[in-house]
Amino acid sequence: MIKAEKKSVHKTVLLNETIGGLNLSIGKASEEKIILDATFGGGGHSKKILEEYPNVKIIALDQDKSVSKNLKDPRIFFVNTNFRDMDSQENFKNFCAFALGDIGQGTHDALNFQNFPGFDAIIFDLGLSSDQLENSGRGFSFMKNESLLMTMKENPLPEDLTARDIVNNWSEKSLADIIYGYGEERFSRRIARGIVETRVKNKIQTTWDLVKVIENSVPAGYKRGRLHFATKTFQALRIAVNDELGTLQIGLEKGLKVLKKGGRMAVISFHSLEDRIVKKFFREKKEENKAILINKKPIIPKETEIKNNSRSRSAKLRILEKI
Repeated sequence: MIKAEKKSVHKTVLLNETIGGLNLSIGKASEEKIILDATFGGGGHSKKILEEYPNVKIIALDQDKSVSKNLKDPRIFFVNTNFRDMDSQENFKNFCAFALGDIGQGTHDALNFQNFPGFDAIIFDLGLSSDQLENSGRGFSFMKNESLLMTMKENPLPEDLTARDIVNNWSEKSLADIIYGYGEERFSRRIARGIVETRVKNKIQTTWDLVKVIENSVPAGYKRGRLHFATKTFQALRIAVNDELGTLQIGLEKGLKVLKKGGRMAVISFHSLEDRIVKKFFREKKEENKAILINKKPIIPKETEIKNNSRSRSAKLRILEKI
């Protein structure tokens, strides 16, 4: 029996604000622009750009190879890699061939931009795709009982770190530190203690195993709050598994290097730790006279967008221009 492809449920956040902020209409209409979508995901930003600007080419990066099915267009070159590795040596010739118009769409493992003249625009959408939450089967969501992986890789290798490794092997102090540091969870010590006490009897294998531990570790009143009691712990584990904060810092630095002068970088973050890193990076580049800030305060979703997509409520968009 052929397995039916699951329909995408992802809604791109701050779509028009992001595309408008990249200022892609500047310059000659005949001039071809090269754009880096560093976090392809559901492909919403790339699809919108291709609809509005026919004379563009997009390099689309994503660690999750399964997302490449979200958009089929000869002007897109999908690369199965994490954006922290955007300057890798592999497949440099293939990328240059695509940029020069010698090949069509392909799927490759990495890129090297050493001799590349630069991108006209770069997008970092740091939010987890709704498709990954709902359809990946990798344990990102506490609403489904799935294997506790939380890795962005579609097919993780045995040596790849998973959330299951963390909860079953890390010390109580390390667990408390990441749950508090990455999740800003005030009951991190209680939850860490609960995890350690539980795993002595039985390994924590699934998302619901972990949800039960958290539920038994936090006060009754906390479980009645607006935010689900497992949200912050799951966020913390996902960040730790994928080294999201370290990866973001590296990606921003490398992204600015491959951005043309006059080109713009747009970053959409979804929690305070990410936004803090982006804000600090942008401010430092402004002080170093390497960039100007297009918006001094972050752009946030309008009420209508939040109403239609509750996951957008924490989104913040910051844009800079390289000088």
